[in-house]
Amino acid sequence: MGAAGQGLSEDEVRGIREALAAGRKPKVVFTAAAGQIAGQLGQVVELTDPAESDEFVVVRFGRDELPFSPADVAVAPRGAGRRPAESKVEPAPVEPAVVTPEFVLDRVPQQRREEQPGRDEQSGREEPRVDETVGSKVEAKPARRAVKAAKPKGPAGLTVTLAYAEGEWTVAAQQGGKVLAKPYVLKPAEALRMVALVDVPGVHEAVEQILAAERSEAERQAEKLRAELAEIEARLAELREAG
Repeated sequence: MGAAGQGLSEDEVRGIREALAAGRKPKVVFTAAAGQIAGQLGQVVELTDPAESDEFVVVRFGRDELPFSPADVAVAPRGAGRRPAESKVEPAPVEPAVVTPEFVLDRVPQQRREEQPGRDEQSGREEPRVDETVGSKVEAKPARRAVKAAKPKGPAGLTVTLAYAEGEWTVAAQQGGKVLAKPYVLKPAEALRMVALVDVPGVHEAVEQILAAERSEAERQAEKLRAELAEIEARLAELREAG
């Protein structure tokens, strides 16, 4: 079991995945990497695809279900979150205490200026009168703990591959782990239009070399076929003369 500050190991992630498949929701504790919610307990409700996002551990705590990375959580120790057993020992009877009156004056000075007419004895001008009143205590509410915002999951990456091998151009497409189009053969003109969109000199030079080699091979085969055709036509002419 990994330490609370080290996050989940690969073996622990595998164990959580097996527990979820069996219908259980393993408990985890948030590490210091999770920020202000460190030390709180949660339950793993889902493991998404790690290839799509580093935050693939979906944890429920309170009413929220948010994704976290394996470094943000660790396996909770056994017994964490259980309520302590209530003691069955009956308390000893307590004799009623004699209540005596007690007077406590608890006041917080608070100045409230109320403009009430009053006269300055020397100048005769009316000035606002300040009354000091006793205010009540104000209880400070604890600040709400910040919850780590969930990162929106974007679409999986799209990969389009244009390849040349054994005299043929092929193109294929894949999005994440899903194959959108298996490699299929393209015409050289279509492949050249795709390559023209890539403004990289090295790519253009490699394509020019491939085309030059293909033209040379095609010309060699055409010359060979022309020579064979000439031999066949000469043979045919001889047969016609003999007939």
